[in-house]
Amino acid sequence: MKQRLTIEDRLLIEELLRLNYMQKDIAKAIGCNASTISRELKLRRKSNGKTEVCKKTNRFPFICSNCVYKGRCSKKKYYYNYKEAQKDYHNKLKYSRIGIDMSIDEIDYWNDYFKDKIKDKNQPLLHIFKNIEDSFPKSIQTFYKYVHKGYFSSINDEMLARSFSYKPRTKKETIKTISKDNIIKKGRKIEDFNNYLLNNPNANIVEMDTVIGKFEDSKCIMTLYFRTSKLMLMFLIKKYKPSEVTKIFNKIRVLIGDDLYKEMFEVILTDNGWEFSKPEDIEFNYETGEKLISVFYTEPYSSWQKGGIERNHEFIRYIIPKGITFDNLTKKNVTDMMNNINNVQRKSLDYQTPYQIFKQKYGEDNSKKFHLKNIPKDEINLSYKLLNK
Repeated sequence: MKQRLTIEDRLLIEELLRLNYMQKDIAKAIGCNASTISRELKLRRKSNGKTEVCKKTNRFPFICSNCVYKGRCSKKKYYYNYKEAQKDYHNKLKYSRIGIDMSIDEIDYWNDYFKDKIKDKNQPLLHIFKNIEDSFPKSIQTFYKYVHKGYFSSINDEMLARSFSYKPRTKKETIKTISKDNIIKKGRKIEDFNNYLLNNPNANIVEMDTVIGKFEDSKCIMTLYFRTSKLMLMFLIKKYKPSEVTKIFNKIRVLIGDDLYKEMFEVILTDNGWEFSKPEDIEFNYETGEKLISVFYTEPYSSWQKGGIERNHEFIRYIIPKGITFDNLTKKNVTDMMNNINNVQRKSLDYQTPYQIFKQKYGEDNSKKFHLKNIPKDEINLSYKLLNK
């Protein structure tokens, strides 16, 4: 089937129109689709410039040459001239080929084809390309680019399921983390953690992490999650500062004493964030030289190895969705969030709350030292409104 019309074809179209041939007969004589004839006439017909349009020109033959009312009609008149049509074709071909390796006629043909398959029938693109892989002159990636640039007028990006996957890559800002072979991880890797648990199966495990709002924020929330009670302590700190983490643990150790500190934080499992790059500062009592607790690191990109704290962070996102800054938070905001989260009943705790389990184990006095308190179940608030109280 012919895809390009030559000047001889256009001359024949003009002659057959003058002889009042039907559209399908003109297409048969030239050896093309009937739709090619209609597109040619609508695209390259000329008019006399008047504004009022006759409804008859909206259907074949789209021109006024053989209309019996042509002489006394005052509406816009259309005619087709093969020389002007060929000139128009060459001009559009010249400019359309800048940045695209397809002719005007090819674009017109495939525009109609993809409109029928994608817009009208909603067929998957891979399904379509499987059926035309021997005839369509471009790859599926090139097709996406042509659609994005607007070369196919009947379809757009929104009609293509994966069109937004083909986009320019942007350079992401990187966050400094502890390297895989860093000396501080010696004896603190996940394998060492597992070996420790083999020898101490009843060890008290606390998962440690941070939650950030916007990338450019100066503040973040440090979280400590007790596996046995599912309670989560929350602290507002400066982002990516190891000294901030050390300061929090020093306050805790002074607050509850070394003995309870050793029991409560026996094992800490954290990720490779730079703020956790000084484990000795929280493991040892430098006055006595005694090692109080042990810090271990998960493997890079393995958040599932501390899945409890990752799941518990979802409660924080109930209150503060991703993308909202943390720089406006106060310590009171963080404490209010912590207490509301810790008073949510958990199915895995037989519908008790983390606060209840923690208080049973460590007592009310120690709970108060961490600013923990009971909140009635009907008053639990995990909305952003909590921060405005």
